[in-house]
Amino acid sequence: MEYAQRRKLQSEATARRILHTALELMRSQGFDQVSVRDICKAAGITTGAFYHHFPSKDALLEYGFAPLDDSVAAAMAGHEAEPPERRLWRLLSAYAEFMEDSRELIGRYYQRRIAVPGTKSMDSRRYIHQAMLDCFRQAEKEGLLAPGHSPEWVADFCFRHFRGVVIDWVLHHYSYPLLPRMREDYQLFTALFHT
Repeated sequence: MEYAQRRKLQSEATARRILHTALELMRSQGFDQVSVRDICKAAGITTGAFYHHFPSKDALLEYGFAPLDDSVAAAMAGHEAEPPERRLWRLLSAYAEFMEDSRELIGRYYQRRIAVPGTKSMDSRRYIHQAMLDCFRQAEKEGLLAPGHSPEWVADFCFRHFRGVVIDWVLHHYSYPLLPRMREDYQLFTALFHT
């Protein structure tokens, strides 16, 4: 492996470690109570290294979904052979659990997205979107996906819907349990698997 490639991988690993460390600290102490110094100390890095990767603590909110993707990927690992319906529910329940564990940060993230014009929508290259798309592609291959829409369209629609459920939950100040609400809505989506 070339030096430049090794350095790039090390840099990506450091950024991920910063994000995961910040997330854990902020979950337990709250966003406002955690400083950049706290994050650096817990991650075992210098403040210079932090600012090399992120311009500010607030900027972590923009990149903070790498831990979400990592968490969902871990929940999906070893379940590739499951039927697409079951894999989709596994993905959505891991998504909901991460959101419930990170409620204050999720609220801040969506407030920031709404307040800052020009923020991009869901990046379709992210793990969670790709895993959802894989479920619908497999369902189509197996003849389980209802006709009329491509797996790409269904995955995009499904993600937008469940992201909307999370936003509704945030707007209602986390006043209802998220996972049961997602389960109810997911049951409607299972109709997409039957031709």
